[in-house]
Amino acid sequence: MTTATPPRATPGGLALGFLTGGVIGGSLAAFIGGCIVGKASLVVTGLALPAAYGLLFFLGTLPRRARDRAAVPRTALAMIESREAVAGEATEVPVRFDLTVAPDDGPAYRVAIRQGVHVSELPDYRPRGIVVVEYEPERPWKVRIVTRPTPAWEERAADAHLDSVPGPAMTGDARKGCVGGVLTVLGLLFGAASVLLLSGADPFGPDGSGAAPQPSGTVTSSTTTVTTSTTTVTSATGTVALGAGRSMLDQGELRTAVESLTQDGETRRALTVVVQERLLTIVFAPAGGQVAGFDPRALPFDRVAALVEDAGTTLGTGSPQSWQLTADGLTGRLTLRVMVTGDRGAGSLEADGQGNVLRRNGS
Repeated sequence: MTTATPPRATPGGLALGFLTGGVIGGSLAAFIGGCIVGKASLVVTGLALPAAYGLLFFLGTLPRRARDRAAVPRTALAMIESREAVAGEATEVPVRFDLTVAPDDGPAYRVAIRQGVHVSELPDYRPRGIVVVEYEPERPWKVRIVTRPTPAWEERAADAHLDSVPGPAMTGDARKGCVGGVLTVLGLLFGAASVLLLSGADPFGPDGSGAAPQPSGTVTSSTTTVTTSTTTVTSATGTVALGAGRSMLDQGELRTAVESLTQDGETRRALTVVVQERLLTIVFAPAGGQVAGFDPRALPFDRVAALVEDAGTTLGTGSPQSWQLTADGLTGRLTLRVMVTGDRGAGSLEADGQGNVLRRNGS
């Protein structure tokens, strides 16, 4: 077996990251702008754009996924070098394994993978333990631990002894580096700017002032002022954008961002909260309106990273390229929807207000 190298960032992958960022930015700008000014066409565009993009992405990756399904995996023994539980639900935990894989027809090699493991089975996967795995010959970093091996392989694993292979371990993650992240952010800005330009010189007001006609007593100015020490929100929409090297998945980052938009001395009810890698957007309910909403400070902040991890690993989307969490309480019940787009497809899951997963969907 000729050992292949993990995929690096390709021009096609970088272009896909830019396009994904453009779709996210454009759909958000259209949806939020349409909600503020009452333009149904913008709202429909904001909802239809990601749906159309997801459908095209699904159809475009059908041939590749068909080839992946047609590939016949091979079975081998592997030794667990180390393991680390990442995060997860009460019954299944995503675990990061560092393995030494020993194929029967080739040299042993080191690989790092992530796989969900039931909490009751965690003691069976100890460092230096021997397990049965399946791998793809053309892509040896695509390894999966076989939880129920055949009796013959189970007997081989019980009697086997493997030697460690020096690292570094291969992974299946595409190495995009900072270039991929910059292109995704540029795509997001480009998509938002394109929607604003195509909607007219000033989609938020015909008088050129940026303010649409408002009923008496309703404050919907689109001005949000953020300084280094305080955040002032005087609009129906609040946003927080993080700088390079920071993520909404970092410990306490999302909670801090939400609180910076709700420190006004009163409980601001939210219609929708949208969270991306470096961007938080909250659409607040109109003041005095009888519209169902929720307190954004009640979001299960400690579960967000685990939900994104779950959607990206359990659903097999491959190397993650972008993610988005949407929380809404329009039905009176807080619902969280997480969508992760990777190089092998898109996956989504739905959770309740406590962060408990209700259903998963993979494409």
